Amino acid sequence: MSTTKQTEYKADDFKSDAEPRWCPGCEDYAILKAVQMAMAQIGRPKNEHAVVSGIGCSSRLPYYMGTYGFHTIHGRPIPVATGLKISNPELAVWVVTGDGDAISIGGNHFVHAFRRNVDMNILLFDNRIYGLTKGQYSPTSQKGMINKTAPYGTIEEPSDPVGLALECGASFIAQISASYVKELVDLLVQAYNHKGTSFLHIYQNCYIYNDNAFDDFTERSIRDDNNIKIEHGKPLVFGKNLDKGLVVGYGKFDIVDIEPGNVPDNVVVYDETDSVLIRMVTDMKFPEYPVPMGVLKKTLRATFEDSLESQIELAKSKFPPDLQKLLSSGETWEVK
Repeated sequence: MSTTKQTEYKADDFKSDAEPRWCPGCEDYAILKAVQMAMAQIGRPKNEHAVVSGIGCSSRLPYYMGTYGFHTIHGRPIPVATGLKISNPELAVWVVTGDGDAISIGGNHFVHAFRRNVDMNILLFDNRIYGLTKGQYSPTSQKGMINKTAPYGTIEEPSDPVGLALECGASFIAQISASYVKELVDLLVQAYNHKGTSFLHIYQNCYIYNDNAFDDFTERSIRDDNNIKIEHGKPLVFGKNLDKGLVVGYGKFDIVDIEPGNVPDNVVVYDETDSVLIRMVTDMKFPEYPVPMGVLKKTLRATFEDSLESQIELAKSKFPPDLQKLLSSGETWEVK
């Protein structure tokens, strides 16, 4: 969706009168601020945005926005948002959900959202735990994690939201940590400007029930060596001194040492439309590889609502414009 700025806004313009209530230090506060800052940059008034959520800690967010909002039931924000976008295509529709809300009970809707490609933005807050219900493991919890519903350790393999979105045909996929507020704001604006379903996977720490879950690749002193910034048209380099690069090996990337400021030709230049590169990047798993952060995929295809509108117009063209002629067309009979 394109942006037409007519008024300069501030993040505070998108606040509601409700005081945000999450646990002290929760990164949901940072995401809330980033969403408000992104909307200010987008430049549309608050009555042209709608935020739809499911159930969970993340799903409290609509209460704190001055926009339209709808707190739905567990796992159901995507179908509600779909109906909202179809009924009012001019609205900017944002879905706020969590790893349990989206991938567990809402998994069916998550899968079909990308197939349909409705022009809306799905923000998945992933803390790898059920926080609101006090610490049960979620679909993205790491195998072996000890928690209230797995006192001897989780025996299930974790779900991969980004890989799942890719397999289901998502046209826009991005990934970031809530600790990178500036980058998060930028990705939110990019998601808005993409015409189609935008999926933004956000690593979000839960200090109470799953603290330090992402410290290995988000802690400030080591994160430059353990995640990699993905940018279209830029070489895949990382490290505090940008002294490591990714080159194509046998079906996967190899990590090579490079001279800072002198990127060799064999280091891969990223293309967010290249299906092979996208697959290779989304398949990178920590700690063997750095965690990719940024826009991983961006392609264009018809949106659901545009296709639906075209189909409606086609159907209307096949019927007579006169209601009486329509009622008397085809097989009719007279009741006496």
